[in-house]
Amino acid sequence: MDIRSYIRKTIGKLLAVIAWTPILYACDGLIYDGEGDCSVNYRVKFCYDYNMKFADAFAHEVNVVTLYLLDVDGRVVWQRTEQGEALAADGYAMTVDVEPGEYDLLVWCGTTNKGSFSIPETTAGKELTCTLGRQRDIGNQAFVTEDLDRLFYGWLPKQTFGKTEGTYTYTVPLVKNTNNVRVVLQHLSGEAVDKDKFVFTITDTNGSMDWDNTLLPDELVTFYAWHTDAGEVGMDIQPEETQTTSRAAFSAAIAELTVPRLVKGQETRLTVSNKETGKTVLSIPLIDYALLVKGFYNRDMDDQEYLDRQDVYDMVFFLDESDRWLDAYIYINSWKVVLQNSEL
Repeated sequence: MDIRSYIRKTIGKLLAVIAWTPILYACDGLIYDGEGDCSVNYRVKFCYDYNMKFADAFAHEVNVVTLYLLDVDGRVVWQRTEQGEALAADGYAMTVDVEPGEYDLLVWCGTTNKGSFSIPETTAGKELTCTLGRQRDIGNQAFVTEDLDRLFYGWLPKQTFGKTEGTYTYTVPLVKNTNNVRVVLQHLSGEAVDKDKFVFTITDTNGSMDWDNTLLPDELVTFYAWHTDAGEVGMDIQPEETQTTSRAAFSAAIAELTVPRLVKGQETRLTVSNKETGKTVLSIPLIDYALLVKGFYNRDMDDQEYLDRQDVYDMVFFLDESDRWLDAYIYINSWKVVLQNSEL
């Protein structure tokens, strides 16, 4: 080989080394065959399928979400709030910008139209509590008269945010913390029920939730019906002794109330009172009655899972001519419950 050929060959090798050098440094000294930029991306998705349909309803139920990332010492090292139509987009995920490491993911989300709940600004993860707003009467007793914002909680602990090239996606499961209770009063005789004659309330001490979604000690709060209405339904009746069918109309008073998370062991009480006489028409332990219809198909759920998955309770009570509750039976979510022990 002459000197000129040797020089050309040597220069060619040097140029090849120089061409590869940026890739070597860009990817921490590793050579990649692909054309990617060797970046690391973190994405967090949210899933609300912890309901009775076992189907993800996040896009339908949530329009504001706040995500907190806690480090191994429980400090909030990153947080972001996103809201609006973007949350309903197919494949929505929140982009997270943190250093690689291990984090706990905590979420409070739902709606904020009414300002029903507040969460403090803090860097301590265990101070990320959620508190129900409330009013006070002249006796300083707490009460709520409005519908509540929907509230959800999420927790995904000990997630490793890797440092090698690629996109990492984490999904936070959510549980719903608000419940709608619809109370229907109907006269057994079918006569009209005056909705303005009654006061509908639920009382509980469930207005403060800790960072892990357990209930904190709280004062007794009275939740009043935020909506009442009157309705009438027609029904075909055919007595056994005759072949004649007649049409009967039944009227009812309907009240809607919203309460925070129902937790087994709480003394949650639904009460209906006669506004004119001040007498109690009915007063029942709401959670005990709600669990009466957990039923055969939900037998594999424990009681708290059922209470967390179920977020709507329809209860129909029948009154006699003196507006007293006939406590032989009750309809709950379309199930007829025959009461053997009226003191339940």
